[in-house]
Amino acid sequence: MARTLLYLVRHGEQDPAGVEADTGLCSLGVEQAHRLGRRLAAVDFAQIHHSPLARAAQTSEVLAHHLPRVPRHVCDMVADRTPAPSPARQGDYPARWLPWLDNVPEQERDEDAADLRGAVAHFGAVGEEDRSELLVTHNFVIGWFVSHALRAPMWSWMNLDSANCGLTTVRWENGQAPKLVAFNDTGHL
Repeated sequence: MARTLLYLVRHGEQDPAGVEADTGLCSLGVEQAHRLGRRLAAVDFAQIHHSPLARAAQTSEVLAHHLPRVPRHVCDMVADRTPAPSPARQGDYPARWLPWLDNVPEQERDEDAADLRGAVAHFGAVGEEDRSELLVTHNFVIGWFVSHALRAPMWSWMNLDSANCGLTTVRWENGQAPKLVAFNDTGHL
């Protein structure tokens, strides 16, 4: 039985001066990424996919030092996204969160999680052989994958918080629902 293992990583800690400008990682974020890279060095990854934002790209660059044979690339499927309900689906979310969701910037807004559903279908596909993929992404993206694996309500991603360089693993096997293997594992930090 073939399986797919997704290792989802939130980028390292961002430089506080760059919160608005996305200037990349602070020195602690670089150290977090090195620690994670040492932990993952023995995993046989097919690829490293990273968000286009500087903090994720820089995290993947540090990880690549520990995974020198693994190809990496920018992947819009793991870009910073916030699943927000369309007007027709607002009843699926707790009313107290709707004002916040209404103010999600347009470039991050993923109406009814259409893009994230596509990412789950793409990365969770099981082929003929086992494969492991590393996704360097953002908190809400990881929350969406975890909520999907747990078959939780569509808004439950809002209750999950991944630490910088925390490691989440989800496994897919032929003919079975996805399984959450680990969430926000920070033992390497």
